[in-house]
Amino acid sequence: MLRTLRYFILIAVFVAGAAWFADQPGSVSVQWAGYQIDTSFAVLSIVVAVISIVVALIYRFWIFIARVPGNMGLAWQVRRRNKGFAALTKGMVAVAAGDSEEARRQSRRAEGILSDPPLTMLLSAQAAQLNGDERAAERFFKAMTDNAETEFLGLRGLLNQAMARGDTDDAIALARQAHRLKPNSEWVSESLFDLQTNSALWLDASVTVREAARNKHLSQEQSERRQAVLSFQLSIAAEQDGDHEAALKYARAALSKDDTLLPAVLGVVRAWVKMGRRRKAGGMIEKAWKQSPHPDLVELYKQVRSADDTLAAVKAVERLAGYNPGHVESELAIARAALNADLWGQARQRLEPISVDEPSARICRMMAALEEAEHGDLAAARQWLMQASMADPDPAYVCGNCGHTVRDWHVTCDNCQSFDRYVWRVPPHAVDLTRLLEVQRQTRDDEAEPTVLIEHENEKPDDIAIKPFSA
Repeated sequence: MLRTLRYFILIAVFVAGAAWFADQPGSVSVQWAGYQIDTSFAVLSIVVAVISIVVALIYRFWIFIARVPGNMGLAWQVRRRNKGFAALTKGMVAVAAGDSEEARRQSRRAEGILSDPPLTMLLSAQAAQLNGDERAAERFFKAMTDNAETEFLGLRGLLNQAMARGDTDDAIALARQAHRLKPNSEWVSESLFDLQTNSALWLDASVTVREAARNKHLSQEQSERRQAVLSFQLSIAAEQDGDHEAALKYARAALSKDDTLLPAVLGVVRAWVKMGRRRKAGGMIEKAWKQSPHPDLVELYKQVRSADDTLAAVKAVERLAGYNPGHVESELAIARAALNADLWGQARQRLEPISVDEPSARICRMMAALEEAEHGDLAAARQWLMQASMADPDPAYVCGNCGHTVRDWHVTCDNCQSFDRYVWRVPPHAVDLTRLLEVQRQTRDDEAEPTVLIEHENEKPDDIAIKPFSA
């Protein structure tokens, strides 16, 4: 619509101009080279316009002829560059598909066509890696670091190679170099943090966490959790060096960041017990028991309350359990203390209500110890032990990444090296069929020779031994 309107306007202007010239009388006389030309002004204007158009067309044609060689060369270069990019694309696809021969062929073709090494070096390096030639790949990656445009890609390739061969020192140096080049890269920040934690560089890791939080790679909650864990790890290191004051300072710093970090609670309590601050230690244990009961808190509470004999231990545990009454850990703690004090009735009172529906292995073992100790009922004790072999195992620290299970908390997983993935919970249940058949066989055997089933109720399933009485 607008284009049509524009044409009408131009035609109207042309017609108006022609009419204006026609309405303006006048004559023009030109004398040149012995000739005289007499005409009107309108005719002269038309002649000048025609001559101008012809000259302009001749000039455009000359420009076209002059540019033909350059345009042909440019078109050839564009076609060649397109072929190079096509080879580069095919090479990347071959790398993704794992076709080493095709990747190497396309990388050579792209390198021969394109006169831009930064575009082809990455493909060449990846093709070399796909063919198992790590040395050639390393040469390409190092060459990439000499170019500002590809320096980061080269560093990333070298870093991945160092991590693959387990060269932690070289990997940390490369990660730091990449971090200086691209401080806002989340991948670099996370890789540097993993390398630092796996190398026990706790202070360096703390700096990396703070920088990651500033760059919005971590949320505030994630940052504080990591800083809490790192502070507690520094507390452990200070404790191992015998610096109890520093250990307490770092442990309290960890709790200021995350008061749910139970290992840090235990660390502060142990430090206060060693320093004679029993009241503070007792108050912290009671608070922790109210939030998340843990068996390790019980033994520390006995120390805080100076429960040197079994009856005093029962009273101390009952007081602690009162801060979270009815919790299974409270019931188990009282039952365990009662068993140690030979208070069979009290132990049974605590155990029987929680042993009805699918009791855990530790409840079954404690019931077996109770049956043997109170009534000498070895058959009932064997039944409880057989049920323990099929029941859920005792709670432990389980890695949320690989499932590795340990009794004591560690900052990194012993198996997969992941950071802060241990969670206190019941491990996945797997029944040991060999052990189950052995218990069943023992149950069917002639009971002519009396047996002692459990030497101590605190022992784990692997520690339970069936031994003959000695006269």
